[in-house]
Amino acid sequence: MASINDNYLKLPGSYLFAEIGRRVAAFKEAHPEADIIRLGIGDVTQPLPAACIEAMHKAVDELANADTFRGYGPEQGYSFLTDAIIEHNYTQRGIHIDSDEIFVSDGSKSDCGNIQEIFGLNNKVAITDPVYPVYLDTNVMAGRTGTLKADGHFEGVTYLPCDASNNFAPALPKERVDMIYLCCPNNPTGTTLSRTELKKWVDYARENQSVILFDAAYAAYITEDDVPRSIYEIEGAKDVAIEFRSFSKTAGFTGTRCGYTIIPKTVKGRAADGTLVEFNKLWNRRHTTKFNGTAYIVQRGAAAIYTPDGQQQVKELVGYYMENARIIREGLETAGITAYGGINAPYIWLKTPNDMPSWDFFDKLLTEVNIVGTPGAGFGPCGEGYFRLTAFGNRENTLRAVERIKTKFRI
Repeated sequence: MASINDNYLKLPGSYLFAEIGRRVAAFKEAHPEADIIRLGIGDVTQPLPAACIEAMHKAVDELANADTFRGYGPEQGYSFLTDAIIEHNYTQRGIHIDSDEIFVSDGSKSDCGNIQEIFGLNNKVAITDPVYPVYLDTNVMAGRTGTLKADGHFEGVTYLPCDASNNFAPALPKERVDMIYLCCPNNPTGTTLSRTELKKWVDYARENQSVILFDAAYAAYITEDDVPRSIYEIEGAKDVAIEFRSFSKTAGFTGTRCGYTIIPKTVKGRAADGTLVEFNKLWNRRHTTKFNGTAYIVQRGAAAIYTPDGQQQVKELVGYYMENARIIREGLETAGITAYGGINAPYIWLKTPNDMPSWDFFDKLLTEVNIVGTPGAGFGPCGEGYFRLTAFGNRENTLRAVERIKTKFRI
């Protein structure tokens, strides 16, 4: 009989959002009349920018003609997209990225989960707590951790607590670590690291020969000048950091799937024989072996956000969601509920009323006002007592949800 990867058995019974879906489905079945407003999963609701739609229609027509038809494309991405990304997101910010340091994919979630494959299993991992589950779960699956302890932490992982007491900015590890996952703007807390705070991490990584795995999927939502849009704005980061970016929340590509990863050739690891090896080469080998490239149609749509019309439309789209964030944040404050985030990110991280356990608050919100959010405990032990709401709903539902919360939960 074939054996299994026992590391999967270390994980809790279900993925966070699968458990949310199960509870909502059960409630809906029991109460089919309920008018449920979903502010839980970070999925967008507004149409793709018109520039993207136009570009994708044109690409479809190209595939209908033998003279312009395309089959397999370059696994790393078409140059019309990679060149546009480098110019607008890096060169214009004074950051030099070579064309062979960017890899287009089907989304940053895949890349954030798969990147650990090119690291040795003996590497010590550090993650913030609370944290986007993919970072931790994929390392558990790979066998880079021990078992789950009674306190909700995995053995062999360095946890970096983030809560109101440290303004959700993690302290540097007290021990040396090899792989550091940072997300800024942060999911789930919606908070950010200043330029000064991020420099501390880059300096730590350089001193300890660590690698920072920097998830910048929400960079388009940053409004404050002191928050870097890319970790490579910090001096020395190109020696120690891999950056993940996404079109999902920037341009509404959650269902269309497109993202990219930047791996400078100066980021290196050590082989068993002591040789220094570029992670770029390892990722390129993995990428070309396991991935046949993002669809041409999708890449044409993604490239369209860098046109003048596309830039304006993306700005309006991001502005729409950030207005939702303002409405939620200010509505919670009016109700007397402490809230964080929503300034540089489309997430609002609230303190549950009367220190209610976060899953209890989830059930109370669902059953009493028919609103779906995300329990903070699902993001890690330090998320207990907190709760995430997303600004990705439509305006009407956002306004209705806030009124329900103010009516029911005003403190």
